[in-house]
Amino acid sequence: MADKKKIMFIVNPVSGTSGKKRIQKLIKERLNKDIYDYEIVETEHVGHATELAAKAADDGTDIVCAVGGDGTVNEVASGLLHTKTALAIIPSGSGNGLARHLRIPVEPQMAIDIINKGLVQAMDYGTMNGKPFFCTCGVGFDAFISQRFAESDKRGPVTYIENVLNTSLKYHSETYDVEIVSGGDEEGQHERMKAFLISCANASQYGNNAYIAPEASVRDGMMNVIIIEPFSAIDVPQLAIQLFNGTITQNSHIKTFECRKVIIHRSKPGAVHYDGDPTEMGKDVSVELVPGGLLCVSPPKEGMPNMDERMQSFFVEHFYGVYSRTEAVIQKNLHKGQTLLNGDLIRKLSGK
Repeated sequence: MADKKKIMFIVNPVSGTSGKKRIQKLIKERLNKDIYDYEIVETEHVGHATELAAKAADDGTDIVCAVGGDGTVNEVASGLLHTKTALAIIPSGSGNGLARHLRIPVEPQMAIDIINKGLVQAMDYGTMNGKPFFCTCGVGFDAFISQRFAESDKRGPVTYIENVLNTSLKYHSETYDVEIVSGGDEEGQHERMKAFLISCANASQYGNNAYIAPEASVRDGMMNVIIIEPFSAIDVPQLAIQLFNGTITQNSHIKTFECRKVIIHRSKPGAVHYDGDPTEMGKDVSVELVPGGLLCVSPPKEGMPNMDERMQSFFVEHFYGVYSRTEAVIQKNLHKGQTLLNGDLIRKLSGK
């Protein structure tokens, strides 16, 4: 019998949605023990997932699975670059952009089944001023929204859409000098433009099935750059619809091109985001694609699914969302009831 593969599950206990204990229980029940020896580790601080993943790769672990949202996936994947250790994902965040692009289901049992199948494929990744990203990065409005979203008490698509609609008309577009350094038909060009946002995409979506780059692939060795020009209030509903139905590149306010490297020059430092994580960077932002630098466990297909597949995914996600929220309420009430019962018992035993 062949030696078992080693897999480590890195769980972010505070990211995204609830239900991490249920996911850990499902891992123990559903993971194929004939194939894998497994270990589950919880993160303790920002950056811990990268440290754990890098150490696992050094120790010869075959797969490291991120259990969390896009931030957790980014941290784990960053520790596995250019190693023989593959990334796996059990998505449990609020956006799950890379997992959705890779067709990894948000229902954890189905995501574990993908791991049991064990198909490992190489994928590209990008860097933004040296910081790795795996889904998207950008400047302008999407970076601004990432800041707002990170500060929100609530997560999920409804909060995202609310933030977009409430702030899009108040946001002031900036002027950028876009320098295409390598790759594509427009290599060597400089263009100065006013833009609402500039998004650089390795994968097709931000998360929550918001498709900023419907044609993007993590295996084509190219980065999709999407520029949204300033628009008026009358354009907002159409842009929002096209963002979620995968036709945004057909909008007249959109310019797109493919390249390997682009440098975005702006008049002052400001907000950026990489994989939805907001931060501040200087006036010059260099974004570069690195082909095939990460191994990943995923289904054979990637990218935006067809309408039938999207409807099926919607119903699965909706059912799982309702189930998870119901389970969380039940667990909370059980805990509350147990606490009250224990308090009554202690008072009786103490005679108070």
